[in-house]
Amino acid sequence: METLGSIECFVRSAEAGSFAGAARRLGLTPAAVGKNVARLESNLGVRLFQRSTRSLALTEAGERFLAEVGGGLASIQNAIANLASAGGQPSGTLKVSMGQSFGRDYIVPLLGDFLALYPAIKPDWHFDNRQVDLISEGFDAAIGGGFELPPGVVARKLSPAHLVLLASPTYLQNRPAIRIPADLAELDGIRIRSPQTGRIRTWPLTNREKTEAPIELRERMIMSDPEAACRVAEMGLGITLVSMQHALPYLESGSLQRVLPDWYVDAGNTTLYYAAQKLLPAKTRVFVDFVLERFREQRLDERFSGLEKLL
Repeated sequence: METLGSIECFVRSAEAGSFAGAARRLGLTPAAVGKNVARLESNLGVRLFQRSTRSLALTEAGERFLAEVGGGLASIQNAIANLASAGGQPSGTLKVSMGQSFGRDYIVPLLGDFLALYPAIKPDWHFDNRQVDLISEGFDAAIGGGFELPPGVVARKLSPAHLVLLASPTYLQNRPAIRIPADLAELDGIRIRSPQTGRIRTWPLTNREKTEAPIELRERMIMSDPEAACRVAEMGLGITLVSMQHALPYLESGSLQRVLPDWYVDAGNTTLYYAAQKLLPAKTRVFVDFVLERFREQRLDERFSGLEKLL
């Protein structure tokens, strides 16, 4: 009978594409991972990997074995973790990825109440504006939006990902009223460059009737951070386009106001996603349920909508 440890070394090596990658995830040395895999191959009587100095590739037998044991290993590990939860409570390290500003402003404030309910859970939260690979990077869950999720991932909607135009009252007060998107053409734009791709994305505006119109602001400056763009807009230097998640504190304080409040950019949804499993780890399940419930209580689904004129 093969041990779970040897099988896990094989599965993680296949996911990472190297013994070193598997070792980092398992907290072992690459040599220990390699020995466990070699022992498994010896006991099974088949070669699972083709090895070279630069790569590690599954053999045909290895691909079949991975397909048969991969899901079962996760289920067994989750069953053990759930059974071993401290005092019947969910426990263990909860590794979650989330955007920097979104996580800091809307998820971190929930941490105290979450840990009061589940003191045996140890948060390991990563703040990075990118899409992570849940399996190969060992994340229990992630929060983000604006990307296609691969098969085998469950996505739970937290809120719409709408972007809105903002400017300071001082910038707008001595200028002609802005009534339609075409009125933007002679105004200063504070554009935002993606720090991940380096691109300045061109978004179309839309409204309740799903009419679309281009954003034709005169490009005055470019920032790579939406918080910086909002601060510059507060200084009365132009109009910027940011998500409602970034905009909300400025709208609530009155330092910025919406431009063309009947128009917004629809960038999809912000979702909480996790790997589809028959037996979800208790620590992941309670985190998902807790965040969804708090977002409902705070009406963030409505407050992040560009359709709502809250202010």
